[in-house]
Amino acid sequence: GETYLDLTAGYGGHASAVQEATQTRVTLVDRDQMAVNRLRERFTPEQAEIVHSDFLDASKQLVREGRTFDIILADLGVSSPHLNIASRGFAFQQDGPLDMRMDQTQELTADYIVNHYSEEDFVRILREYGEEPRAFTIARAIINARPITGTAQLAQVVARTFRGHSKTHPATRTFQALRIAVNDELGQVQEALPLWLQLLKPGGRLAVISFHSLEDRIVKNAFAERAGNTYDAELRLLTKRPVVAGDSELVSNPRARSAKLRVAVKIK
Repeated sequence: GETYLDLTAGYGGHASAVQEATQTRVTLVDRDQMAVNRLRERFTPEQAEIVHSDFLDASKQLVREGRTFDIILADLGVSSPHLNIASRGFAFQQDGPLDMRMDQTQELTADYIVNHYSEEDFVRILREYGEEPRAFTIARAIINARPITGTAQLAQVVARTFRGHSKTHPATRTFQALRIAVNDELGQVQEALPLWLQLLKPGGRLAVISFHSLEDRIVKNAFAERAGNTYDAELRLLTKRPVVAGDSELVSNPRARSAKLRVAVKIK
């Protein structure tokens, strides 16, 4: 009987499980047209209200409408379908265009950043969004290799700057940084978190799944600020430490290895 808002509904995996448990009409948000199309195939209008929007704009609209929910979920980052479809340009394991847009109607693409940004701006993106210690070397190599036309070429340029052995591909941080910059992921989370608390009913739970330390730090700090041992505390933490995937899940879902789930309940 509880109400549910999924701010990153994707193809509806989480939403389907929750809708089955609550037996109420759920509200599902996604900025990606492919995801919205799949959600409309999976859920009837009686089961779900589907909103095609990024989660920040959707949150602002829901606040304006005075809506509140018992359960809110934000599963941040890129989805498996994005990584699996080469034409979306998110992955370096297969060649595709330098796109990386979650919302394909927006103008800014990874191609524009890679081929037009200044060295200074590129270094900043790699350091801030990729926590890349070799930011200057990689930025210089990319600029010298322009024009770069695809994900495979970009990955090769970055790999050539690396000497030695690495457990992960040398371009992993670069691709993460570009994706975050293209989609303004950190800015959206930072601005949206206070809105999500407004959208929670008293006793409502907010759950956030993040996939890298930058996102998780924002969520951890926002929760901690509002869940202190003071009379004015708005939240109580349900996860003192983030929940991570167990070994059994990692066998079938290796991409969950970096996932961290934090949950808080609204007490005021």
